[in-house]
Amino acid sequence: MIKIGNIELPEFPLLLAPMEDVSDPPFRRLCKMHGADLMYSEFISSEGLIRDAIKSRKKLDIFDYERPVGIQIFGGDEEAMAMSARIVETVNPDLVDINFGCPVKKVVCKGAGAGVLKDIDLMVRLTKAVVSSTHLPVTVKTRLGWDSTSINIDEVAERLQETGIKALTIHARTRAQMYKGEADWEHISRIKQNPNIEIPIFGNGDIDSAEKALAYKQKYACDGIMIGRAAIGYPWIFNEIKHFFNTGEHLPEPTISDRLLAVRQHAEWSAEWKGERLGLVEMRQHYSNYFRGIPHFKEFRKKFLEVFTMEEMDSLIKETQQFYEEYQAQL
Repeated sequence: MIKIGNIELPEFPLLLAPMEDVSDPPFRRLCKMHGADLMYSEFISSEGLIRDAIKSRKKLDIFDYERPVGIQIFGGDEEAMAMSARIVETVNPDLVDINFGCPVKKVVCKGAGAGVLKDIDLMVRLTKAVVSSTHLPVTVKTRLGWDSTSINIDEVAERLQETGIKALTIHARTRAQMYKGEADWEHISRIKQNPNIEIPIFGNGDIDSAEKALAYKQKYACDGIMIGRAAIGYPWIFNEIKHFFNTGEHLPEPTISDRLLAVRQHAEWSAEWKGERLGLVEMRQHYSNYFRGIPHFKEFRKKFLEVFTMEEMDSLIKETQQFYEEYQAQL
């Protein structure tokens, strides 16, 4: 069993990565249903929380069916991070996570996210500010370093552990790599072999199949895996990995009916949370992902993009289901 503070997780937990404009409550609910063990909110600006920005406040929404769930914050100012941690505490998440890994330019330019990788002392001060401001367990997600010439994850892991964090997730790329190239998990393995490291170490980067998850678990000996992009449009990946771990066999791939049900659930929960029109408009980014690799979906995609009510959604799902039933019958 893996513990983060007083949070008990399975022996080898699968975590859903915090992803901007993706990891909202409807998506998290779907991933939880399909086997995610621990989830995080989209990352939230500490400055935005303090300003009471509507978008930042909305990201604080969490629900009991998601638990355990963490709220992730980012920023480059100690006082702002401390204040935002206290604000986060008021909505009673299970933990607070600090983002020191986001490589996006608009975040890095503010001296936050992966921008902090250039200054370990600042990273330590920011982390201490959060740890000392909340009774909740604090975790961190970071990268290997700024670029290949400044990989500093060994020092970062030890010094962050000293601040009192309860777990560390390492995306095995540098900031310079963004999301390109191959993630180098050898660094994660080295951290795990460090006798001074006692907190759980979770690996992140490139896990997109059950086989790879098992291979990385065995080779790099991390305490769990965080999955991000591979879960977008494919929440089944969590249970697929667990089933493969337990049996060495693959679960059947999701059928068209499974995919349509997931879209229906995702859309319904999005409409409930954001309002029907906005919720369905913001669903548009997901349709292609749910039906990636499915023949003839292109002609339906345009129709899904024109849906504004759940009544229209139900009608289109019925039409899509009927088309694929007839298509399968002709094969």
